Amino acid sequence: MNSSRDDHHNHRLRQYIPILEWLPKYQLSWLKADLIAGLTSWAVMVPEAMAYGGIAGVPPLIGLYTVPLPLFVYALLGTSRTMVIGPDSATALISSVIIGGLAARGSHEYLTLTATLAMIVGLLFLGFGLLKMGWVANFIPIPVMQGFIQGLVWVTIIGQVPTIWGITGISGNFWQKLVKILHQLPQAHLTTSIMGLSSLALLLILKKFFPKIPGALVGIILSSLIVTILGLRENTLELVGEITTGLPSLTIPSVSFDQLQNLVPGGLAIVLLGYSQSLGAAKTAGEKIGGDIDPNQELISHGTANLGSALSSGFIVVGSLSKTSVAIEAGAKTQVSSLINGVLVILTLLFLMPLFHNLPHATLAAIVIEAMLGLANFSYLKNLRHLSPVEFMVSMVAFFGVLFLGVLQGISLGIILSLMLLIQRVSHPGTAVLGKLPNEEMYRDILRHPEAITIPGLLIFRISSDLIFPNANYFASQLKKAIKQSNSSVKQVLIDGESINFIDTTALEMLTKLNRELQQQGIIVSFARVRDYIRDRMRRSGLEQEIRTIYFYERISDGVKTFIEGENP
Repeated sequence: MNSSRDDHHNHRLRQYIPILEWLPKYQLSWLKADLIAGLTSWAVMVPEAMAYGGIAGVPPLIGLYTVPLPLFVYALLGTSRTMVIGPDSATALISSVIIGGLAARGSHEYLTLTATLAMIVGLLFLGFGLLKMGWVANFIPIPVMQGFIQGLVWVTIIGQVPTIWGITGISGNFWQKLVKILHQLPQAHLTTSIMGLSSLALLLILKKFFPKIPGALVGIILSSLIVTILGLRENTLELVGEITTGLPSLTIPSVSFDQLQNLVPGGLAIVLLGYSQSLGAAKTAGEKIGGDIDPNQELISHGTANLGSALSSGFIVVGSLSKTSVAIEAGAKTQVSSLINGVLVILTLLFLMPLFHNLPHATLAAIVIEAMLGLANFSYLKNLRHLSPVEFMVSMVAFFGVLFLGVLQGISLGIILSLMLLIQRVSHPGTAVLGKLPNEEMYRDILRHPEAITIPGLLIFRISSDLIFPNANYFASQLKKAIKQSNSSVKQVLIDGESINFIDTTALEMLTKLNRELQQQGIIVSFARVRDYIRDRMRRSGLEQEIRTIYFYERISDGVKTFIEGENP
């Protein structure tokens, strides 16, 4: 008895702390691969974290503060064996949009609110996880996500162009920034432009011809060396400058209740977006190296990771598909690679920060632009346009919404439009009149199969959906329409119930009224292939008694046979 209870307790513990499941099974032969993957991931993580700090509106150092604790926490609590969690361009940009409306960029209040937003996101993730709400990610369809990402690519790039060219005073939405940049381009700072464009060219060349070389790290090292060798100073080129060496102090951000209220709506949007993105990265990792993903535990691990980032004065972290792909390609076997990555970032904070004093901001901007160009995927949109024009339209709404209205507004529009289309589909499901295929026992839609044979006086009708309140009246109207359009006088309706997996009380009441109405017209209502639990609900509602059990058939052919025999006794 006690042994069984202990086993259950240990199972629950391993469920909530997955490292207890896989670490005891760790093979020393994996260590070399995890070490190489950890080093490779570190080479990508450090420059990207510093660059994404700029997107979030915080100093590059904060980008590095954001990394270690989330990596350690996810290694303990995450269910993906190789997914890498860290700063992300999309959530960093949303963070800057939200905080930018509440505090001046560069102020202490801005930094505090940024960490507070990460804390709120962490608590929301945790709450969703504890409530087993892993299904929330399903409410951002792939076309909306792709439209949003493609819009985000160009919003982010246009936001970094002024830093590349050394242009100041650029603000507004995408189009306003674009116009101002084109207007001020003749006043671009020459040294900054040369540094920024050459850094971008280097990154693109390395990615195309030497993809295994960590281009961002090479770009940072080379640009810092050039600044040092040429003796360029901050009055010549905007540099990162002096950076504090050491680890962040763990503190809980302190803000007013009103500020908390202002952050929660944006936090909810980030959770939906970030979780969808993270789940995609985790599933991709699982497909490549195996392993199951627990969506609810992923919410908990992401929540705890974001709380760790908030305590470190950092910003939002999510699972990164690009960083995960780097780790997998480098041979990562387990989350030990992330633990190594985190340790290396700590060593960077302790000993390597002086190396970044002469790092140009233009190089960091080039790193962001190169990363964004890697996300550009217009071939997906092109294929979507041919595959599903309606979903392409939804994707374009999200895309142009991001460009014209803003990041949050764009994805919100896409989600709202998708939900409206979902409601439209649920309330207008597919219906069909069925006929028997010649020389076969199959019944098919007569509009798609003109050769299908119908029986005079018998209308076989199918709904390709559950019967619920949004579509109950639509079902009734479509059935009545089919009766009116029938080539012969209908004596009996045979409803194919195979696709009906759920029926609610509204639909049961509709069927009861429909049965009585058709009876008054001399038409019998019957059913075929109704599932047992649907039949149980019909029985409890009294519908089965009204229709009578003799008019419930196991197969469509049984109903057809009975009708023909009744017509030809």
